[in-house]
Amino acid sequence: MRRDPTPAERWFWQAVRAERLDGLKFRRQEPLLGFIADFVCFEERLIVELDGWQHGENRSDAARDAAFAEAGFLTLRFANEAVLDDIDAVAAVVLTEARRRRPL
Repeated sequence: MRRDPTPAERWFWQAVRAERLDGLKFRRQEPLLGFIADFVCFEERLIVELDGWQHGENRSDAARDAAFAEAGFLTLRFANEAVLDDIDAVAAVVLTEARRRRPL
């Protein structure tokens, strides 16, 4: 992705890079548990995956999500179209879930 990100990946990265989303620190294309996560916020143990058409019924996605969950990460999946059509709504969901994961 870093060399040739999809338009949705570029758009999402622009929205979250440099702590633009409430100070959340995201890394992109991060190796984690034998997988490559699209975007990871380690502080909130939150993973964001952007999916194209090929992910509609992908069993390996479920295995990845289960491995991440077992390690304490929440995986949020968004269709590329959702990111391109309404990045603000996607960012709002990410921010809401990140805040839920913060200790009181």
